[in-house]
Amino acid sequence: MNQRLLQFLHFVHFASKHSICHKSCLSSCLFFQESRKRVKLEKKEPLVESQLFIMELARELNRICQRSNILCHIWTSEDIWLASVCRDFIVEWAGVLEKRVQPRIILSDYQYEKPEKRDWKGHLLCMLESGGEHDLGPHKRVIMDWTREIKSRPKPTVWPGEPVLMMLDDLEFQWKRGRLPNLLPAMELVMLAVLNADSPTKEDVTKQWLVRKQSSQKIDAVRYIPHSVWNWICDAAEEVTLDSDSANPDLFISSDEKRMRCGLECRDASHSWQRFGWWCAVGREGYACGRHYWEVEVGERDWRLGVAKASAVRQGFRSLNTDTGYLSLRLERGTDLKALTVPAIPLPQSLAPRKVGVYLDYEEGQLSFYDVEKRSHLYTYNEKFTEELYPLFGTVEVVKDLVVRPADIRQPCLCPGPCLWN
Repeated sequence: MNQRLLQFLHFVHFASKHSICHKSCLSSCLFFQESRKRVKLEKKEPLVESQLFIMELARELNRICQRSNILCHIWTSEDIWLASVCRDFIVEWAGVLEKRVQPRIILSDYQYEKPEKRDWKGHLLCMLESGGEHDLGPHKRVIMDWTREIKSRPKPTVWPGEPVLMMLDDLEFQWKRGRLPNLLPAMELVMLAVLNADSPTKEDVTKQWLVRKQSSQKIDAVRYIPHSVWNWICDAAEEVTLDSDSANPDLFISSDEKRMRCGLECRDASHSWQRFGWWCAVGREGYACGRHYWEVEVGERDWRLGVAKASAVRQGFRSLNTDTGYLSLRLERGTDLKALTVPAIPLPQSLAPRKVGVYLDYEEGQLSFYDVEKRSHLYTYNEKFTEELYPLFGTVEVVKDLVVRPADIRQPCLCPGPCLWN
């Protein structure tokens, strides 16, 4: 009897131990299976014109851009986008092409056609019946003219370059794992690669892709940042330390100036214009040029991260938002995550991270926030910076420290294609 009991206890211990190890793998597989089920269900629905256009565009780009076989998943209906996503893509990229290449292309007859006068009620009814598809004709023609012009050249194919191919491999790998809802990032990357090949000034397309995404979509622009781009962001890592002279007297800062939390008693501190009235502190070093990146481990209930302009007033209890010189994200009550613009912009609760990466590109005018563990985008401020910016930190938690992570805590990934370790 005792022997059977021991065997049973050993079995339970072994099963619980290994269930923890396989929990993340199982959840990833289940997510992947659910995404595939959704694709199968969508295949049963009739496709609208914008979806068919995206499929045909993927086929054309696959012919133009060498080794872009990832796009086969789109034009073979393995990856079907929502109609709204297709429409937004068509309108956005038609605008890009009109600015960058349209003057070199012979204008189509449609551009000189005057729109027919239409009764507004009939126009609205037509929009509702067609789901907004009928207004996309001019935008589609801009994209079609562009691909037609490229195919008419003596050398109609484009070599995207090894960095782009490595990133396409990474995106395809993550899409198959279920981390990407669709292959829209791959389509955008191929479009940029083709445009870059035709441009007199060559750019790093992989970096241009991220900067462009964060400019056009401030919230949740990228669900997964490929590791080659992530390495580039982390190359700008700075050793940030907290400035105790700026900290609110209620805040306790560690001796190495890397940790802070709200104390139960107010400490003695000299009054100064540099010291915050709110429960905040800034970093010792400010930045007036270049790229800078730092990571912070945050609490589950309350935190504030971002930058403070040199001219921003710290004393008193005025709101710390864009009107007063602060660009930041704030988590309150564990669920209320928002960008402190005027008015504040609420962010999805699902985006609330445990480790936050803050990336400042001064010349580009971007301050971006990332979920370090998911390697995904949270929010980006786009602004022309004209003065020194100081890293900003805030918390009212009394148990868990807010921790500024060391700059060398993460080693760059050296995998040539999709990361084998992440």
